[in-house]
Amino acid sequence: MATKSKANKPVTVKDVFKNKFTPYTLLNPDGTLNGPAPDLSPEQLQAMHRVMVEARVFDERAVNLQRQGRLGTFAPLSGQEAAQVGSAFALRKTDWLFPSYREHAACALHGQPWLDILKYWGGNEDGSRVPDDVNIFPVAIPIATQIIHAVGAAWAAKIQGKDDATLVFFGDGGTSEGDFHEGLNFAGVFKTATVFLCQNNFYAISLPRESQTSSESIAQKAISYGIEGIQVDGNDVLAMYQMTKEAFDRGRAGEGPTLIEAQTYRYGPHTTADDPTRYRDSAEVDQWKERDPIERLKNYMISQSIWDDGKEEALWEDVRAQMAKVVEDYEALPERPVEEIFKYTFEEMPWHLEEQLAELKDFIAEYGNPNEGHH
Repeated sequence: MATKSKANKPVTVKDVFKNKFTPYTLLNPDGTLNGPAPDLSPEQLQAMHRVMVEARVFDERAVNLQRQGRLGTFAPLSGQEAAQVGSAFALRKTDWLFPSYREHAACALHGQPWLDILKYWGGNEDGSRVPDDVNIFPVAIPIATQIIHAVGAAWAAKIQGKDDATLVFFGDGGTSEGDFHEGLNFAGVFKTATVFLCQNNFYAISLPRESQTSSESIAQKAISYGIEGIQVDGNDVLAMYQMTKEAFDRGRAGEGPTLIEAQTYRYGPHTTADDPTRYRDSAEVDQWKERDPIERLKNYMISQSIWDDGKEEALWEDVRAQMAKVVEDYEALPERPVEEIFKYTFEEMPWHLEEQLAELKDFIAEYGNPNEGHH
């Protein structure tokens, strides 16, 4: 039998979509513009920049607190500020944000106090109490479970005749969970106003992205569910804002959900219990730091004559003082009673937890409080 010529080789789905997705970007790494700037005022750009700086300083302080034994395990975000701030900046106050465990910048921008975020990582129950007028779901530690919650909330809004949208964050590792596929499938069928925001930092803890999936991109997974898929430079806050805003506009107009793959990078460990030097080298980290999201926006604002080095220095000084006060307020909180470990799972404490609480009280009476020093 004659072999088919190369020209007659069957075209596969992978061939068709192989080059479809390239990261959308507006700001070059040096801060120069390479596309039409979104409609943002100087004040809005400066507000974006401030939250990104706040997130970076908060991150540094939280990691130091953990290393000193003054905070529990913490999930750093440094390097991913633009992916979070750019997308969250497109939210309306009535929209809902569904974080995983790394979205400190997005949550702060949408209205959660930095002190409350620090409380959460310190094991304080109040850290999970989002203010009543702030539409943020509790932190989701299990991987990807927040995705189906976000779809359900958007579907409920649609049934009620509202145009409120939902923004849900997850990592590249979350795309391997069943919740991801179920969420995208349901959202596609019912055309919910959901934006699925994958922060692809190229590692699911230590597992590199190429070992996570053989897809050419995460964005192209949207094709299977009949929804829009976009790949964005996650270190470009303007591109993130523009693409998220357009996704929300489509969703509110009844055109369905969008999957955004934000290509970004975490400078530090997955959590403070992780050692990233075991699975990546410093040269890779340095390469990504050349595309730092904060520097990129700063340089752009300077080029637009709405910022300067003096304002930049003053901003960092002000934010460091702000975060020092947050830490001071956190450490001034009264110690929490050990009973709280047992209180919040059931409306009425069942017998086996009552027995465990009694045992703990006996232990404390004999050996001292193991929770001493925690807030």
